[in-house]
Amino acid sequence: MIRRPSWRRPRRPSAPTGRLRRSLIVLGLTTVLGVVGYSLLGLDPLEATYQTVITGTTVGYREVGEVTVAYQLFTIVFIFIGVGSALYALSVLFETIVEGRLDALYGRRRMEREIGRMHDHVVLCGAGRVGRVLADQVAGRGVPLVVIDHDPARLAAAERLGGVGLAGDARSDETLREAGVERAGTLVTALTSDADNVYVTLAARALNPGLLIVSRAHVEDAEAKLRRAGADRVVNPQSIGGHRMATFALQPNVAEFLDVVMHDDEVEWRLEEVSVERDSDVADRTLHEADLRGRCGAMVLALRRPGGELVTNPDPATVLAPGTVLIAMGTPAELDTVEGLASRS
Repeated sequence: MIRRPSWRRPRRPSAPTGRLRRSLIVLGLTTVLGVVGYSLLGLDPLEATYQTVITGTTVGYREVGEVTVAYQLFTIVFIFIGVGSALYALSVLFETIVEGRLDALYGRRRMEREIGRMHDHVVLCGAGRVGRVLADQVAGRGVPLVVIDHDPARLAAAERLGGVGLAGDARSDETLREAGVERAGTLVTALTSDADNVYVTLAARALNPGLLIVSRAHVEDAEAKLRRAGADRVVNPQSIGGHRMATFALQPNVAEFLDVVMHDDEVEWRLEEVSVERDSDVADRTLHEADLRGRCGAMVLALRRPGGELVTNPDPATVLAPGTVLIAMGTPAELDTVEGLASRS
């Protein structure tokens, strides 16, 4: 999987397009040859063009001008050249049309089959500056991703990341259904308009009441509207950017630590969330009894109770009821062990 590709990388013309361009160049040069040749044989420019066209297309309506031996010899040679180039151009044109339609048809069906196999995937609406960062992170974790956008370049970039690009209007129920939103686990709406994000949130919530919806807000007033529309989380990039800059200015070591843990792929430590499943090794036991630090080496920094309450620095006597979400820090191997203990045995 290619990570962090150029989202504005120019695309090379496809093979059919290149062949069509070459065939048109050959046809043009052949036409120029015919016009020049017949002009040298004594025809005026209009007559030379007329004779070139009827000869090259094998119409053979009637010859113009005086038909000399040189005229006849040139016509014989030009028939082979002109007819060949005309047939070549027409065949490439037909091939390009048919191949383009078939590619579009089979490409669409292939995309539909791929999306049809997805469950609990992420649907991203809008692949602009914010969306492309999210797509990079989601695809980098190997999570199935469908990107809805109207820009072919953005969709191509999403596909290079490993996601599936779907051209369409994210505000449309039909497009959301095509993206498999009814089977999805998360929807992120990162469109450039707050009104569009509200509309998508309303539509997605109606199609999938259990969907986790994360919405982007451009202004503070939109945050409350997005929550009323059904968004579980609302992110204001400008507000987050301001808080982040303030942290760097006031607590640079804290900011650097968070950056390292959350974003540096070269660092071994990670923050992950792990759900406690019923009948797992740690279900209905206290943190002290589960002894995740001793058994796995990972540290539990916080947890979210099944009712939604977030508890930071939880007490060792806290009971890990099924449905509890642990927020743990450790190496990938340690976190895998935690997940194994929290999974149903």
